[in-house]
Amino acid sequence: MTGSNDQLAVLFDMDGVLIDSYAAHFESWQVVAKDRGTVYTEEDFVAGFGRTSREIIREQWDGAENWTDEEVAELDQAKEVAFRDIIATNFPAMPGGRQLVFDLYERGFRIAVASSGPSENVHLVIDRLGISDCLSAVVTGNDVTKGKPDPQVFQLAASKVNVPNARCCVIEDAPAGVAAAVAAGSACIGLARPVRYTVDLSAADLVVPALEQINASNITELIQSKQR
Repeated sequence: MTGSNDQLAVLFDMDGVLIDSYAAHFESWQVVAKDRGTVYTEEDFVAGFGRTSREIIREQWDGAENWTDEEVAELDQAKEVAFRDIIATNFPAMPGGRQLVFDLYERGFRIAVASSGPSENVHLVIDRLGISDCLSAVVTGNDVTKGKPDPQVFQLAASKVNVPNARCCVIEDAPAGVAAAVAAGSACIGLARPVRYTVDLSAADLVVPALEQINASNITELIQSKQR
């Protein structure tokens, strides 16, 4: 793959963008919490948006700062297995997501999925959406050492699609993800769907309530406007 001065790319977050995974993730955290005799609140859940599960466990679970890496990995794996079981039964595709990927691919954008989620989750979603042939790269939480708001995931995705971050547009739904996109030097569209919680996506270059309001034209304009 070769880059060019006019090539553009779109880097999609997965959770809350390509899939409406709020309920499934919250339920899976509650499952593992109940199994371990503790409670995981919705406030805890929202506070962890954009972070890797490993980081969430270290920061939020009582005593986890003293756990071994193996103990953290065991809880992480149990949570993600529960999540995959939930979405396998009722797959929560985000309205407009699959079509947007296909439309951008047809318009010549390079496309990557750049997620803090584990590889198994990300590839399950890609397979269920049927978008693998449209993707130039996939970056997951297994590929990075730092979760969002660190820009590592978007920097790596841009490198893999061979397009500078300044010519990429990130689509995100979480403040940590928006901050990561800004830190990477990319344009950013915040997806602020009407849900049970309120997040501040004002640092994004454009905020929309639905993926159907995103298209090749407004993505191109955002990227070009940041370079003027």
